[in-house]
Amino acid sequence: MCSQAYISLVPCRQHETVIPGELPLVQELTNTLREWAVIWRKLYVNNKVTLFRQLQQMTYSLIEWRSQILSGTLPKDELAELKKKVTAKIDHGNRMLGLDLVVRDDNGNILDPDDTSTIALFKAHEVASKRIEEKIQEEKSILQNLDLRGQAIFSTVHTYGLYVNFKNFVCNIGEDAELFMALYDPDQSTFISENYLIRWGSNGMPKEIEKLNNLQAVFTDLSSTDLIRPRISLVCQIVRVGRMELKEGKKHTCGLRRPFGVAVMDITDIIHGKVDDEEKQHFIPFQQIAMETYIRQRQLIMSPLIASHVIGENEPLTSVLNKVIAAKEVNHKGQGDVRNDIYVTLIHGEFDKGKKKTPKNVEVTMSVFDEDGSLLEKAIHPGAGYEGVSEYKSVVYYQVKQPCWYETVKVFIAIEEVTRCHIRFTFRHRSSQESRDKSERAFGVAFVKLMNTDGTTLQDGRHDLVVYKGDNKKMEDAKYYLTLPGTKAEMEEKELQASKNSSVFTPSKDSTKDSFQIATLICSTKLTQNVDLLGLLNWRSNSQNIKHNLKKLMEVEGGEIVKFLQDTLDALFNIMMEMSDNETYDFLVFDALVFIISLIGDIKFQHFNPVLETYIYKHFSATLAHVKLSKVLNFYVANADDPSKTELLFAALKALKYLFRFIIQSRVLYLRFYGQSEDGDEFNNSIRQLFLAFNTLMDRPLEEAVKIKGAALKYLPSIINDVKLVFDPMELSVLFCKFIQSIPDNQLVRQKLNCMTKIVESSLFQQPECREVLLPLLTDQLSGQLDDHSSKPDHEASSQLLSNILEVLDRKDVGPTSAHVQLIMERLLRRINRTVIGMSRQSPHIGSFVACMIAILRQMEDSHYSHYISTFKTRQDIIDFLMETFIMFKDLIGKNVYAKDWMVMNMTQSRVFLRAINQFAEVLTKSFMDQASFELQLWNNYFHLAVAFLTHESLQLETFSEAKRNKIIKKYGDMRKEIGFRIRDMWYNLGPHKIKFIPSMVGPILEVTLTPEVELRKATIPIFFDMMQCEFNLSGNGNFHMFENELITKLDQEVEGGRGDEQYKVLLEKLLLEHCRKHKYLSSSGEVFALLVSSLLENLLDYRTIIMHDESKENRMSCTVNVLNFYKEKKREDIYIRYLYKLRDLHRDCENYTEAAYTLLLHAELLQWSDKPCMPHLLQRDSYYVYTQQELKEKLYQEIISYFDKGKMWEKAIKLSKELAETYESKVFDYEGLGSLLKKRASFYENIIKAMRPQPEYFAVGYYGQGFPSFLRNKIFIYRGKEYERREDFSLRLLTQFPNAEKMTSTTPPGEDIKSSPKQCILATRKAGQASLFLNKSPDLQCFTVKPVMSLPPGYKDKPVPEQILNYYRANEVQQFRYSRPFRKGEKDPENEFATMWIERTTYTTAYTFPGILKWFEVKQISTEEISPLENAIETMELTNERVSNCVQQHAWDHSLSVHPLSMLLSGIVDPAVMGGFSNYEKAFFTEKYLQEHPEDQEKVELLKRLIALQIPLLTEGIRIHGEKLTEQLKPLHDRLSSCFHELKEKVEKLYGVITLPPSLMERKPSRAGSMVLPYILSSTLRRLSVTSLASSVVSTSSNSSDNAPSRPGSDGSILEPLFERRASSGARVEDLPPKEDGENRISKFKRKDWSLSKSQVIAEKAPEPDTMSPGKKTQRPKSLQLVDSRLTPFHSASPLQPAVLSPPPLTPKATRTLSSPTLQTDGLTASVPPPPPPKSKPYESSQRNSAEIAPPLPVRRDAAKAPPPPPPKARKSSILSAEPGPQ
Repeated sequence: MCSQAYISLVPCRQHETVIPGELPLVQELTNTLREWAVIWRKLYVNNKVTLFRQLQQMTYSLIEWRSQILSGTLPKDELAELKKKVTAKIDHGNRMLGLDLVVRDDNGNILDPDDTSTIALFKAHEVASKRIEEKIQEEKSILQNLDLRGQAIFSTVHTYGLYVNFKNFVCNIGEDAELFMALYDPDQSTFISENYLIRWGSNGMPKEIEKLNNLQAVFTDLSSTDLIRPRISLVCQIVRVGRMELKEGKKHTCGLRRPFGVAVMDITDIIHGKVDDEEKQHFIPFQQIAMETYIRQRQLIMSPLIASHVIGENEPLTSVLNKVIAAKEVNHKGQGDVRNDIYVTLIHGEFDKGKKKTPKNVEVTMSVFDEDGSLLEKAIHPGAGYEGVSEYKSVVYYQVKQPCWYETVKVFIAIEEVTRCHIRFTFRHRSSQESRDKSERAFGVAFVKLMNTDGTTLQDGRHDLVVYKGDNKKMEDAKYYLTLPGTKAEMEEKELQASKNSSVFTPSKDSTKDSFQIATLICSTKLTQNVDLLGLLNWRSNSQNIKHNLKKLMEVEGGEIVKFLQDTLDALFNIMMEMSDNETYDFLVFDALVFIISLIGDIKFQHFNPVLETYIYKHFSATLAHVKLSKVLNFYVANADDPSKTELLFAALKALKYLFRFIIQSRVLYLRFYGQSEDGDEFNNSIRQLFLAFNTLMDRPLEEAVKIKGAALKYLPSIINDVKLVFDPMELSVLFCKFIQSIPDNQLVRQKLNCMTKIVESSLFQQPECREVLLPLLTDQLSGQLDDHSSKPDHEASSQLLSNILEVLDRKDVGPTSAHVQLIMERLLRRINRTVIGMSRQSPHIGSFVACMIAILRQMEDSHYSHYISTFKTRQDIIDFLMETFIMFKDLIGKNVYAKDWMVMNMTQSRVFLRAINQFAEVLTKSFMDQASFELQLWNNYFHLAVAFLTHESLQLETFSEAKRNKIIKKYGDMRKEIGFRIRDMWYNLGPHKIKFIPSMVGPILEVTLTPEVELRKATIPIFFDMMQCEFNLSGNGNFHMFENELITKLDQEVEGGRGDEQYKVLLEKLLLEHCRKHKYLSSSGEVFALLVSSLLENLLDYRTIIMHDESKENRMSCTVNVLNFYKEKKREDIYIRYLYKLRDLHRDCENYTEAAYTLLLHAELLQWSDKPCMPHLLQRDSYYVYTQQELKEKLYQEIISYFDKGKMWEKAIKLSKELAETYESKVFDYEGLGSLLKKRASFYENIIKAMRPQPEYFAVGYYGQGFPSFLRNKIFIYRGKEYERREDFSLRLLTQFPNAEKMTSTTPPGEDIKSSPKQCILATRKAGQASLFLNKSPDLQCFTVKPVMSLPPGYKDKPVPEQILNYYRANEVQQFRYSRPFRKGEKDPENEFATMWIERTTYTTAYTFPGILKWFEVKQISTEEISPLENAIETMELTNERVSNCVQQHAWDHSLSVHPLSMLLSGIVDPAVMGGFSNYEKAFFTEKYLQEHPEDQEKVELLKRLIALQIPLLTEGIRIHGEKLTEQLKPLHDRLSSCFHELKEKVEKLYGVITLPPSLMERKPSRAGSMVLPYILSSTLRRLSVTSLASSVVSTSSNSSDNAPSRPGSDGSILEPLFERRASSGARVEDLPPKEDGENRISKFKRKDWSLSKSQVIAEKAPEPDTMSPGKKTQRPKSLQLVDSRLTPFHSASPLQPAVLSPPPLTPKATRTLSSPTLQTDGLTASVPPPPPPKSKPYESSQRNSAEIAPPLPVRRDAAKAPPPPPPKARKSSILSAEPGPQ
């Protein structure tokens, strides 16, 4: 059977309150732990280790303590202590975590702000904040191991204790031992405590076995002065009790106390509180000491003891020598305890050896006797822990003439016995032989009396005693030896007296020459060493000396007086009463009483206050003392101008409080015994007289008695609560008012205010009728202080007084307060407001004044508000007051006076302000609404205040934790809604005045609507429509442009500042559209505006989201551009420029200097070269401080040029510098600036030719799916890569940015399902070489070959342009990009796959040209075309020929080039082992079957044949040059090449004719150093030699194709395959022309040249029909433009020298037809014919091989300026190289 339990949840019914059964502290603990748990997790996630660990420890502690409290087993005192620890821990943790401060009452309970006055709340916050700060400092000091740890404790405690637990003494002595433990100050060589005694048995255990493991002691009464000693040691002296020598046998003397050793431990750190581990055990090393060197060794260990002072000298009373008591006997003595301890220290002696040859072994025996010679039993205590002994025997030193003992014992004698007692010392020689020792007698006696003849106790200090012979029987008789002098001082005194009396005093024949010294210290509450004090106490027996003793009392040391406090006071009042006939005594007693009261007021004796209080109320009984005391006091005050009385009066005023307690207590006793009628009104008159005297005193000029006046103001209020008991409170109030008024203005201001504060603190002010009297005076005084004209107001004292008044008025137990609040409101509210307005926010008093203002406003009822407004005399006064108040409230809301974590105080302030604002809003509506009385500025201030209140951070509930949010809503509600609805109502109340608030109120209302509270938004968004309507109707323009512009401006600021969200956008659009569509005239323009604002919000929200949460700088840039484009369209130049600079900064941070320059250029384009002044909005954020547009544009140009220089965009920098130079030269005539500018420009030209400039790769990326931000979603972008950035790096960067994105493997655009899915899919392509398709096996991103389409400036046509110049245009100023994909049409031909392989070429056009203000732009147009296998073959052959031509020409111009690249190139083409391209073409296209099937391709086939023929003269020149540069090792290769070429040449010339190149083609042209110049004639002529009328091949030498086509086998033209593989998609071709036109264009150009042709050439030439040709519309692009310096472009991937592989050539895609135009001379676009691949085995191929998928090559190490290109021939088409597939 299993039992089941059920829980029923019952919902709480309306008006029911659930009260938890737990203690409030447990509830707080639970809530705190829940709140901390959430933060704890966040700390873990954010890896804030230190804070995480700290919070962990705190949480564990709180959980443990919570369980202890819940257990219910703790005693009440422990629970209270634990409560303190818990609250302290919670408060500390909250501060550490930045949570709100919890304010508590004195018992640790959380204060309820509803039940607590504002002032009390403020003070509680201050106290709590200070307490936590101290706690944090204390913990910091512990961490830093500083001495500050105990300071907080030290400040509250007067005495301390050190607990010692003695565990074990490990030393095999073999005899009993005594261990004396004491505290020792090594710096002063002084023991500072009594001994703790442990008796240790010879068996290694305590003598009393029950004490085993229970040897504990507390060294008590350590004062704070002890704790700050630099060093303190714990010293343990070990005394052996046994034989003289350890080795001696049984016949030797036993029981001798012999020195044995010392153990010392430094306990300074423990005393200073630096050691935390109380449980730690300490092992103290023990040092055994040879008998005869005991003292010397002790000196070495503990520093010289000989020089030490009397123990305990200079110690305050609370730390006198009783510093050790056994732990079981610990009782901290209160001041009323009786104590009577006499400490005696045996110091040293010197003893004659007498008849002995060696010094004596002296043992001192000490005992206490009375005057009759009776021994006092157990009066001597060698150390705490044991009962007393009757006789104390000292340690015996072996044969030491001058033994030094330094042994301290405590003598305890009953008080009444002390006068009769003395201490006796006997000296005896101890022999080590037992038999001899027994016969030894005492050889000396000494004694000391404890009481002097005058009744005082023996003085503290050292005493040299007279040593008398011990063998005299008389010396055993106390009555005999007590007649003799005990000390050397007494003996000298008697000798002196004898000499004066002419009598002879001879020292007793009983005295010896031996000397003996002791020291004593009396610690007693009953024994005095002061004769004057003793005389006063015994005044009756010595009445003639009363005056003397009363005067002498002032000179007695304070410690003595407080010991006899009660006795002294009794004596004083008895003298006063019993000697009442002599007034002299009254003054002396009065002065003595004042002296004693002042003494107890001293900080040293302040803990005796309770003793004095107890005396007054329990022991004092002088019923008539009040008469005499008040009479003397009155006399002193009345005669204040008597200089002789000044000090006495000052002392009396300081003691006034207790003087009056004596007076009042005496009066109370008098009335109790005799009733009121006995003395009539005499007492009351004396009080009145006293006040009159004070008033007279205060009215005297300031210079006189300023000290007395100050004292009177300070101490007089202290008598109020006592005087009120026997005097009419109303009259007392009047007396105090007159007293205050008697002080001249501007004198003793602070003292006067403090005096009034004390009056308010007294119980007098709590009585309503007294308050009626006092309050007008207080408000008058405060009003004068806070007056605008007050020269130096005392803010501290004023705020203190005001706070106390308001705190009393807030109490429930002080009677009616409404009228009093009204009085304060009328007299002080505005004064306080102005004080707050004028006070610095850094002032330490601002918080207090604001608290006072809040308190007044909080205590004002609604009627008070209306009454207050009615007190203003004129309308202008009301306006001024409201203006002041609104401005002040707004300022206080904007600049927090209270710390952020003072949540309760801030919420109280807000609640009070809200009520006041609403009250004043009613005044606005009533008095300032109609047309005549409308006050624009007042209303404006109201609205701004209300909005500032609503948007204050302390009210934004959604920003708080759930716990805090719930707490605030439960206690205060959402105040934003209340004020928000009021703002709405006030707006609609404005009526026709609304237009005055447009556009100024647009921003504030926007702030209100942005508050994330749905109801509030719905209520306030329609105000926007109201504003639109209002401007539309009332502005006279029939539009709402002011509103529109302002809303856009403010929306930008607010959203960027973090306000607004998607819900707001939707709601704003919905509500605006709803209202606009209903409106007759605003339906269309309003709808347009609503959608515009919605669009702006979308951009701004994207921007903010990215800026705040996305680390990706790219996304930030995208959003910034979207936003600035919006503002550009709206012609908002001010905001547009602001975002330009945000974009500039982002680029600068990423080192995108080129893009930063283009961004700044947009700003510069807004400016003119004119002297027009610069409008403020045209100046950028980091303004140059310029005045005209020309100056600003000049500065911008300089910065832009600098960025272009850093970005290596020297061409752009040159263009701008030319524009700037013109200005310098012809407008501003700044020749110096021009000079430096031209120098810069010269360096740019030089850099273009000489400096290395890697070309960037381009990547295409498509973002599909709803998971992307709106600015990326379902769009394709072209990205410009960074220098040397490889595809892998780029892919990684993308995936890091979007870690959740899925990588698409398909290259086709995705369907709607993917576009609308919530996922993120990325399609990435790379503009690079063709070979991506081969190598892209990685599962991450599929990359496709794409390439920028070059656009050359028209001025470069038909000119020999250096390669470095062309390189710039290959990757810059481009807007079109291509990507090619091979596919098969028709059935696959097993013999020749090449015949059916087609190319699909896609062209992307971006929105903007690269480079630009971003490193990526969106693709705006995509077009696709197909290219046939024949066209592809033609393009490939053209490129191959061009490549051979380039390589040959390079070698012709520069004989220093290495021959190896040429060897590889020739070998790859002519060696029959790798031939095959020709046969592929022949099989595919040169057949009858093909021409029958494709008659339209006749011209193309002819062109292909001509291209094959054209290759022969090029190869001929190559073989010739190779022969010239031959080395011995290359000779076999050259022979092989020559024979192979001979065969090839025969075959080609036979089949396709002979073409002879003109000599000019191969001439060596002079070139400039560093310029890779290819005269245009060479490559353009080369092209024209093979022209045929073919539309599809007109521009087929384009550099832009980049295929992913796989290799095709079976080619016999060795040149073709590598050409196809490396060709990138061709540039834009003139596809729009008819095929024949283009062909004719080529042929006509071909014919214009004077070529020497052979027959076969002529035949070949004639093959195309002339009538099919017509002049072409397009000029051929010069081939030289396609040269690429292989060092400078990162598109190189494989070595251009790789040999051809026997795979079919890939297909080269063509340009898109949709984008081509006759003017686009970009056919060659960065393309050059790639060389055939070199053999795989060549060792140097790896240096340049770098497949497109892997990485751009590093530049070849060669100075471009000095030497020609490296071994690889110039490649004119960089992408071809980069797409090299690598080894197959």
